[in-house]
Amino acid sequence: MDKLVEGKRVFDIEIEALKKTRDALNDTFVNILDMVTGCKGKVIITGMGKPGHIGEKMAATFSSLGTPSFFLHPGEAMHGDLGMVSENDLVIAISYSGESDEIVRILPNIKMIGAILVGMTANANSTLAQASDIVQVFPKFDEACYLGLAPTSSTTVELCYGDALAVVASGVYGFKDADFGKFHPAGSLGKKLILKVRDLMAKNDDDARINMEASLKDAIVELSKKGLGVVSVVDRMGKLEGIITDGDLRRQLEKGIDIYKLHVQDIMTRFPFTIGPEKLAVEALSTMKSKNVSCMPVVDNGILVGTIKMHDIIGIGIVL
Repeated sequence: MDKLVEGKRVFDIEIEALKKTRDALNDTFVNILDMVTGCKGKVIITGMGKPGHIGEKMAATFSSLGTPSFFLHPGEAMHGDLGMVSENDLVIAISYSGESDEIVRILPNIKMIGAILVGMTANANSTLAQASDIVQVFPKFDEACYLGLAPTSSTTVELCYGDALAVVASGVYGFKDADFGKFHPAGSLGKKLILKVRDLMAKNDDDARINMEASLKDAIVELSKKGLGVVSVVDRMGKLEGIITDGDLRRQLEKGIDIYKLHVQDIMTRFPFTIGPEKLAVEALSTMKSKNVSCMPVVDNGILVGTIKMHDIIGIGIVL
């Protein structure tokens, strides 16, 4: 056996199954999609065995893209979990044969509850197909396993079909990246979409700032005390006038300057790169990387409100 050839064979068979299903899509897909987007309750996915695993993933994808959804295990449904189904819900039942015992048993109860039933099967004459309000019948294709028995191509098709419903539904809702971020706050992607500069910046007593009349010695003390790597120089109204970084200070000391005779105005960098507090943290990270700086003052209408550090942004898991 050529293992690489056999591995590619599995890909080829499943790709062919996807192509056949794609080409067979018609108004049934559109009608099911309309039911999903028009659902007043939850979209509930149920399936047994491998289709059940696909159903769990489908429910997760629906939920993350703006369609409230959950997975209902058909076995547990027979023991009370049908109580989670209401007449306002849409139930998508997956069974490639359309005759899975656990699915067939709960069909009468779903109908009694009054929920809309969508079937996903390859058997148009099956019990599931006949009981469904609308049914997606998949075209005939081969499973990728040698015996033609283990769900392989069929589960791949079911998964892709569910993705298609969820993704197109999100487009119908006008689902935006900010909406996605609300449902994914813990991940790196979610943080990129929702965390703003104001959420991460050093501010108030944690920020390093000093007025323009201060001595360089005072700036060194403030720089050391706050540990931000930069101290912002402001006027009496809090307007940013410049910055002094630890690199600026090091270079001056190498020149042998007398820190007791200089003022911050003598060495500060005027017109530094800045960012607003309402900008996304990932934008600040991109700016700092492109400008080759490790921190930036945060200003609002010219007034200093904080300092943002590259280290703090990367430290919470935001990367480019």
